[in-house]
Amino acid sequence: MSKFNIKYLKPFKNIYVIVLVVFVVWMLFFDAHSWLFHHELNTDINELEYQKEHYKNEMAKDNKAIKELSTDEGIERTARETYYMKKSNEDIFIIEYEDSIPKNKQDE
Repeated sequence: MSKFNIKYLKPFKNIYVIVLVVFVVWMLFFDAHSWLFHHELNTDINELEYQKEHYKNEMAKDNKAIKELSTDEGIERTARETYYMKKSNEDIFIIEYEDSIPKNKQDE
């Protein structure tokens, strides 16, 4: 062996260094509380927190819609805009723009 290899292998002749290296490798990769396992759990936690915020925003929008639909004016507005309902004495004209009409594949 050359002097270069002997120089770098010299610390590994000490039993404490060997035990320390084995312990660190064991704790990082093989133990039940390993760094890899914690990294995976942290990734899952971040994903769940993102989903939690998303669902909170969805709940806020739904609560706003519920409050709007709890009044007579809100119900009438939704019925007119969404379901095109009308009173018996009125006419409704629906205006559609070209960009809002879905195109058929045959027309192209």
